[in-house]
Amino acid sequence: MAWDFKQHVEPLVERNRFVTAVNGGAGPAGGAVPAFDTIHASLPVPVLPPDAPWTDLYWFAWRSLWERLCPPKPAAGIAAPTLVPSRFHGQDIETTAYIARLAGYSQRAIDLVSLLDNFYARQAPSGFISREFDPDTGAACFGPFEPSGTGPSLFSWAEWRHFRLTADEARLRDVFWPMVAYHRWCRLNRTWPDGLYWATGYSSGLVNQPRVPRGRFHHCHWVWADASLQAALVCTILGRIATRLEETDLAEEFAAERTRLIQAINANLWNDETSFYHDVAPDGSFSPVKSIAAYWALLDRQLVPAERLTPFVQLLRETWAFKTPFRLPSMSADSEGYEPESGGNGWRGAVWPHLTYMTLRGLHSVGQQVLSHEIAAGHLDAVAQVYQATGSLWASYAPDKAAPGDPAEIDRSGLTAASIILMVLENVLGLSVDWPLRQIAWHNLLPGGEDVGVHNYPLGQDGTMDLLSNGERLFISTDIPVTLTYRDSVQEFQVAVPAGASEFPLA
Repeated sequence: MAWDFKQHVEPLVERNRFVTAVNGGAGPAGGAVPAFDTIHASLPVPVLPPDAPWTDLYWFAWRSLWERLCPPKPAAGIAAPTLVPSRFHGQDIETTAYIARLAGYSQRAIDLVSLLDNFYARQAPSGFISREFDPDTGAACFGPFEPSGTGPSLFSWAEWRHFRLTADEARLRDVFWPMVAYHRWCRLNRTWPDGLYWATGYSSGLVNQPRVPRGRFHHCHWVWADASLQAALVCTILGRIATRLEETDLAEEFAAERTRLIQAINANLWNDETSFYHDVAPDGSFSPVKSIAAYWALLDRQLVPAERLTPFVQLLRETWAFKTPFRLPSMSADSEGYEPESGGNGWRGAVWPHLTYMTLRGLHSVGQQVLSHEIAAGHLDAVAQVYQATGSLWASYAPDKAAPGDPAEIDRSGLTAASIILMVLENVLGLSVDWPLRQIAWHNLLPGGEDVGVHNYPLGQDGTMDLLSNGERLFISTDIPVTLTYRDSVQEFQVAVPAGASEFPLA
């Protein structure tokens, strides 16, 4: 469907080279999708405790994800691979952004971050990008004046992650301009006079959560916490990229908006009585729902004031809030409308692995790695239990038992699969990379006595590393010199690791 609405023209769209892919040019292309069996050996190989059920789950997740990748369709103006469409939806921003966070781990097989190119290629002259497009025709599924037409705003979250894993500055320069143009469109079209943002149930990705009355398809004049928190995170990331690219004026633009947003979020969305960030009604009252969407606040480590951080995180440890038998529910157990048995036909308590992963990334950002590891291990244990019983990964799970959510839908998008892979590498193993600085961090919280770690772990765009610990010694083999920070329950040290094989004693 072609949209013929007249909108403000954003000049920076002219610097978006991805649009050539749908306008007859030679824009970026992602290439064919190889068979999984041909790329299996190029992926990172976790070494996990033998009594844990995570290894089989990890490899099933990779294979399941690969089955959902489709080659690009040039006839539809598709420049990069797409995902198998579900029964009801095209390819959407949220799913694609989460899967793109795997790109640094898979780029020797296929560069998953290129899935985002299809959205940049469909950017309107105004900067608008539709929330979904039809991979068969290339057509946008939504127009700019539909309240649910775009969102959530996750492009920069995925791209910055890719850069920290790969140091691919050339891509960073390319994607910066469509991301800036898109954020400017959102600022013009998705904000209230105080600068805070709105969304809808659909555009937030939490379709039927009762956080905003009658808010499934409309903003209802509320301030939406996740949209505002994501906007602050976008400003943080785009500001960092602008500084790196020496775009001083844009760096100042994003710094100014970020400051305003953090002040407004903490002045208006924080409820002292609940120690939580809520959506806010036009009359200033708080939504009665504690949505997991509030934990986007943790992704920017400077957003939550120090005196608020402890009680805010504590809710993840409380059984009456977010510590359900299967963690983490999409809304707290004490929220109005919570349904423990089924998850409420979607987002009324159901456990969605990608939302758990988002929260774990936030915990990592604010130094809560122990809690992040604990939640991830328990979450994966429950997912593995359901996988062993059913042979499948599911889109969502029931919060109070190890069972699929209601309705029970198999993970057709790859969103659950991607989240499992990320949790194993980043939260269970505790690995993180800052490749522009050539730094690797391993916060090892797994028990000693058995080898744990990873083989074939990617370093930047060309290198690999084997990293193993048996609790007494640390074994490293790398083809690129790195700086490693190692931490476990009793020690922490940093060491320069040369290329080749190295061995270090542990306390």
